[in-house]
Amino acid sequence: MSDMGSKDRARQSGTPIVAFDFDGTLTIRDSFTAFLRWRVGPGRWALGLVRMAPAVAGYARDRDRGRIKAASVKEFLRGVTREQLEADAETFAAEVWSDFMRPDALACWNAWGEKGAHRVIVTASPETTVAPFARRLGADALLGTRLVFDGEDRVTGAFDSPNCRGEEKVRRLRAVYGDDLRLAAAYGDTSGDTEMLQIADEPGFRVFNELP
Repeated sequence: MSDMGSKDRARQSGTPIVAFDFDGTLTIRDSFTAFLRWRVGPGRWALGLVRMAPAVAGYARDRDRGRIKAASVKEFLRGVTREQLEADAETFAAEVWSDFMRPDALACWNAWGEKGAHRVIVTASPETTVAPFARRLGADALLGTRLVFDGEDRVTGAFDSPNCRGEEKVRRLRAVYGDDLRLAAAYGDTSGDTEMLQIADEPGFRVFNELP
């Protein structure tokens, strides 16, 4: 992925900026849940879900996706080193890629690349676990939910910013590209993408449906 200099050039040069949601848009399903299940295995996954029952009950009441995600991070990733998490995410992306990515979404992604657009992934999933996919795609930038690591570089179970969905997606985009940002196009598949689609000249809601 490109560095901040690429983002600055896109902001200053008038290069069209195109934003893609990741889970369910570029992929066929939620990548973070799939990663957690893959990483811990079926037995540990089942046990973890039992232990998360209070958090699941809370989500049923308040529908706070950020809170349930934080609970899953604490249950399944707390104490894991950044190095190990990055290595596991890389292995996961390599293993699932061919069965995970939507062909029509990839075609659209590539078409924008051929037009010279600056392509950014904006996702509620953790940046750390999506990064290997973003690198494979040749993304110019990745904006996602950021995990907190402690002094020993281990996952704490907390986030350093709000869950990257809804208005937070637009806030993160404007923090990087400027308050007057207007996207050339944006693509998403849930209500969490509504605000991002509203600042796009070409909003695409659930336009990708092909399976690998």
